Amino acid sequence: MRFEGRISFENLEFAARDFGNRYHLMPSAVLHPKSVSDISSILRYVYDLGLSSELKVAARGHGHSLEGQAQAYRGVVISMESLRAPEMSFHGGKHPYVDVSAGELWINILHESLKQGLTPRSWTDYLRLTVGGTLSNAGISGQAFRHGPQINNVHQLQVVTGRGEVVTCSDEQNTDLFHAVLGGLGQFGIITQARIALEPAPKMVKWIRALYSDFSTFARDQEHLISSNNSFDYVEGFIIINRTGLLNNWRSSFSPKDPIQADQFNSDGKLLFCLEVAKYYNPRESDNIDQDIDTLLSELSYIRSTLFLSEVSYVNFLDRVHVSEVKLREEGLWEVPHPWLNLLVPRSRIHEFVAEVFGNIVKDTSSGPVLIYPVNKARWKSGTSLITPDDDVFYLIAFLSSAMPSSTGKDGLKHILSQNKKILSFSQRPYLGIKQYLPHYSTEEEWEAHFGPHWEVFYRRKLSYDPLAILAPGQRIFRRGMAYALQ
Repeated sequence: MRFEGRISFENLEFAARDFGNRYHLMPSAVLHPKSVSDISSILRYVYDLGLSSELKVAARGHGHSLEGQAQAYRGVVISMESLRAPEMSFHGGKHPYVDVSAGELWINILHESLKQGLTPRSWTDYLRLTVGGTLSNAGISGQAFRHGPQINNVHQLQVVTGRGEVVTCSDEQNTDLFHAVLGGLGQFGIITQARIALEPAPKMVKWIRALYSDFSTFARDQEHLISSNNSFDYVEGFIIINRTGLLNNWRSSFSPKDPIQADQFNSDGKLLFCLEVAKYYNPRESDNIDQDIDTLLSELSYIRSTLFLSEVSYVNFLDRVHVSEVKLREEGLWEVPHPWLNLLVPRSRIHEFVAEVFGNIVKDTSSGPVLIYPVNKARWKSGTSLITPDDDVFYLIAFLSSAMPSSTGKDGLKHILSQNKKILSFSQRPYLGIKQYLPHYSTEEEWEAHFGPHWEVFYRRKLSYDPLAILAPGQRIFRRGMAYALQ
């Protein structure tokens, strides 16, 4: 076969690694595409082999998968970061947007958009991820309560299906494929281009944290903020257990509203809930923004001595996780196992979940942050492949653990995986209606339970767009050739 890019059969180790650092499945080849036709050609070739071949194909972005989802054992991995064509193309007007390659990193889109005075509306907390990678899952951060996840903020996609066909799709054109691919876990096609919605960009951010000792009060305030017309632009939160000197640690990035009271606060041995919010603005609006923030904060019931504030550039706020990445890389602690667990919990069950998990299972949060914040389902596009709870409001709870190499203690991989298993055992009780985000299952039966009444549509879409089950084998949803055999 001829490619504008290149295909490699040696030095493939990078394609058998990911951020989770627990699965290492070696492919037979890695394609470094320079054009969409490179991707179409190899998929058409594999499809034409039919049932005579077991060859599978996985698209790999920046390698931030957690459990081998972008790996292809003895198959072909397509390194999507090699696909940088076409170059970003910006369009202004009343509804501005940018056309980008799916292999582009969100951090690069941010910097290029800002040159136009524009920005994407919805983000993830970490920006060194590819467009295709986040759109294949959802792309959730503290802006999702207002704008929905990133899959809500894309107007059009170009997709190469499991048959090797190149298809442009949107809400108006090839709509079923468009909805299938968004949040589709790579099962129906490889996203090669995307049209991302933009809005005017702010320059600065007021970044605020405050603590709560009572979960009911914390949840009530978070839900109040996401339901208000005039609110913050970003709403997230953390759960913190037994963290010594917590407020002192914040001082490197934040300033206490009342330094004397802050010095007297003791976080030792406590279960605390941290509200994290942000308000975007431009310098000329500084006086008004302070008044708006004071009004918003006056409606909340946080512990007054724990209010901390910071003022940073818009770029530095959105790219805040990269600061931690640099430090961890310097300490050799970035490329460790990351046994993360992400759950979507209905509002009607959140109190029961928190009481059980943080009362009886999780006793410490020193191995990594635990995020918790609500979102409005009404803001999320319906009909996509993403599965969420039925409630109108649900919470993202993310256990973002890092396992220390060779440790046999509570920061070791064995302990964290055991804890995750206990959390999942509780969460899988059907009456709770909890769903995994970035889901991981081993059998089709488990996947069918995950999708519930949506499984039939998911399965039908697989038959339509990837009938040989060539794509994304690392998700472990379909066996190669099985879907075709049941047509």
